[in-house]
Amino acid sequence: MEFDTITTAEGDLGIRFLGHSSLIFFWAGKTIHVDPVSGEADYTKLPKAELILITHEHYDHLDLKAVDIIRTAETKIVGNGEVGQQIPGTIVLKNGDTRMVDGLKIEAVPAYNLQHMSTPGNPFHPKGIGNGYIVTFGDLRLYIAGDTENIPEMRRLRNIDIAFLPMNLPYTMTPEMVADAARMFRPKILYPYHQGETDTAKLLALMKDEKDIDVRIRTMK
Repeated sequence: MEFDTITTAEGDLGIRFLGHSSLIFFWAGKTIHVDPVSGEADYTKLPKAELILITHEHYDHLDLKAVDIIRTAETKIVGNGEVGQQIPGTIVLKNGDTRMVDGLKIEAVPAYNLQHMSTPGNPFHPKGIGNGYIVTFGDLRLYIAGDTENIPEMRRLRNIDIAFLPMNLPYTMTPEMVADAARMFRPKILYPYHQGETDTAKLLALMKDEKDIDVRIRTMK
């Protein structure tokens, strides 16, 4: 598992890359898990969570077994309405909601498909259900996009320091879509994630002239 450390005005943010969309953030003595899924890591060997962020209810993002392993009586769980139906006590956020949770500002933003459909007229991720999250760590704004395409709402994102953008077909974005999304709001650091078998070199080639965006490729296993 690769590990990055990002310096902020209020201490270091640690990022551990597990697999697919499963991540861990370490901040101010807290452990924050994102979309924990048993197939991506042995959660019995990972630290318990003070906070769990779940973008939506699909099996590769919401795994009740993994959640049960890392949660304690004090763990707070943030998710969309469908997550709340499966995990009692979830702090339910819908698109547009903002909440302070354990001292962290969490903004829920839209995550959905415009082009990729399971059947005609039925997108893999319909608008208004799944969340992306913007989490503020000190002076750093970090965007976890969830399962989405390069949607128009991304043009309204401001001051994003780090972005995790999904890049795999048919469910999320092509490298071209990720590059377009990044150009909309220009994060300082871009991590493609949820990339499946996508060739990450294509994204690097597309972004080679965007000198102000640091594209970082990490092994998500």
